[in-house]
Amino acid sequence: MPMNTLRCSRRVRHPCHYGRHFSSQALQYDRNTPQDEGQLSSPKVTVTQNVAGIDSNNSSAFIHTNEASNELVDNLLERTQQMMDMSAANVVAFSGGVDSSLVAALVHKSFHSHSHNNNTGSVQAVLGISNAVPQTQIEMARNVANTIGIQLREVTTQEGNDEAYIKNDGHACFVCKTHLYSTLETVANAVMKEQEESKGVNGATNNNSVILYNGTNADDTRDPTRLGLVAASNFRVHSPLDHITKDQVRQASKYLGLPNWNAAASPCLRSRLAMGVEATERHLKAVEKAEEFVRRVLVLDETRNVRVRMLSGGKAMVELDQLNGHDLSSVLREHGFEELCTEEWGFKSFGGVRGFKTGSVAAMPAEKKELISKMASL
Repeated sequence: MPMNTLRCSRRVRHPCHYGRHFSSQALQYDRNTPQDEGQLSSPKVTVTQNVAGIDSNNSSAFIHTNEASNELVDNLLERTQQMMDMSAANVVAFSGGVDSSLVAALVHKSFHSHSHNNNTGSVQAVLGISNAVPQTQIEMARNVANTIGIQLREVTTQEGNDEAYIKNDGHACFVCKTHLYSTLETVANAVMKEQEESKGVNGATNNNSVILYNGTNADDTRDPTRLGLVAASNFRVHSPLDHITKDQVRQASKYLGLPNWNAAASPCLRSRLAMGVEATERHLKAVEKAEEFVRRVLVLDETRNVRVRMLSGGKAMVELDQLNGHDLSSVLREHGFEELCTEEWGFKSFGGVRGFKTGSVAAMPAEKKELISKMASL
């Protein structure tokens, strides 16, 4: 699809399990208004020009606000503004998770609060599409982008064709993020070139005209397993949230009325594969189908953590939070989960249900610091 093709979305769908109702024009924070309490090929690109934006004049959409949240968001906006260039292509690496959603809202608000008609810059969220991204996450990302009002571009990323990623030997996250940020730069430079040509501006664009943002928070920076942070550093990606915790991210997101403020963490499907289990389309789809089944049978919404791990030997291990002593392994077996795992989805066996463990299972602790040093020296 040509990059200038727009697919307009006029209806906003909001998951009812969040316990809140949003109008088609959800609110965005207004600092001046008191709030009421209450190696890559050219990527395939789909663009959504969202028409339902955040309206800073309708304070009734805020239900739960307080002075601390007001100050937190105020500081985040100021910090984001300091990172921005109104003449650049400001691009948010967007997944639809709570972290990148908050960054998208901050960048969108900051740009439109300080941009002028003579500015040549732009702001957009870019969603990387691959086999590692479940369809439910894509739908969530579209919904959140529409709520914010930010332009969303969907690009096909190529890490699934990279043997370094497929073999999943401990640094697949670095490989994946390198592909993602390279693709984002390619898309952003093409957008800047189009804008310059339409406005009659001479001169070629370069990477200095592109500013990338991600949703890295302070908790992420303390996790030595996140090799994607090395890739972000290589591309000089800006992280407006890297000084606040996940809880503060949720606090600010709730204040801004983002529909996914309380959604469980949503890492890519590849993080479910143990180190050495190849990140093939078949394995990733197996995990996606298994997780959809577990959520449906156990009636779990997006606020609950659900993981189906593919361990060495092809064993499926389900992880859930809040087990409360229930024998959920038997419940799943009664609904045919084990047979589906082994006969249809490609697992070799079902190992049962255990408590949720955050993070990826694709790296061993003794190797992590060495991998980070190795990646940083590339």
